[in-house]
Amino acid sequence: MLKLQDIHIRDPFVLTDMKNNRYVMYGTIGETAWSGRPAGFDAYVSDDLENWEGPIAAFRPEEHFWSDQDYWAPEVHEYNGAYYMFASFKAKNMPRATQILNADSPLGPFVPHTEKPITPAEWECLDGTMYVDSDQQPWLVFCREWLEVRDGQIWAAPLTSDLKALQAEPTMLFRASEAPWARAISEAKEYVTDGPFLYRETDGRLFMLWSSQGEAGYAMGRAISESGEVLGPWHQEEEPLFGENGGHGMIFASLAGERFISLHAPNDHPLERPVFLLMR
Repeated sequence: MLKLQDIHIRDPFVLTDMKNNRYVMYGTIGETAWSGRPAGFDAYVSDDLENWEGPIAAFRPEEHFWSDQDYWAPEVHEYNGAYYMFASFKAKNMPRATQILNADSPLGPFVPHTEKPITPAEWECLDGTMYVDSDQQPWLVFCREWLEVRDGQIWAAPLTSDLKALQAEPTMLFRASEAPWARAISEAKEYVTDGPFLYRETDGRLFMLWSSQGEAGYAMGRAISESGEVLGPWHQEEEPLFGENGGHGMIFASLAGERFISLHAPNDHPLERPVFLLMR
């Protein structure tokens, strides 16, 4: 059995598997997060959020898979009876992109849902997430990288019901510099956007977690949709939700109904580990 401090991953994403009374956690494999050829994505399984079994090979690319580097930030959503993994990939001379994979089980094996990534082919994109609105419309929300646009952006587009294509052209939701807590990472005023995750509060308000550079290092802030819908407009909170050199968070419900934020901290390689924070 492993404890969280034994698991070296970034961007931890927890799926509460109600059918099997367990939790399944995914993440960027720490050893190959920044260099080397990644093996794929692994899963870890627990029934108490403290003791974990794994790693279990959830995705291993076939020989002709288009990407061979930077396998980042996998997250898995149950949708229409199947499981869909949204993850970032890159290859030499190709932009970073979000690819959707699918499987019949949370543990995989996951395989490409389509031959090509779902994000615009000519853009540098990462950290695509899925959100299903009150009309059961699935959405892709993703980052357009600061490496391309300098001031990182977050975009959204409706997905077709089979999750194989964008149903309309993407709409920009906001830029990183719009958040009062975000800090530039260079004198050239470059700002990072990472890890969007949307969730609706019990009172109906729609929030988004997302990460950038803050006053004390990597940080995670929160935005609220003034319309209550994905396209916003989005208003940024003044202070980061977590500003202690950690981030890329998401929210999951425990088997007992409590809500936790999952993130990685610190943001220093190779020390990053999953962290769970009980929500108040």
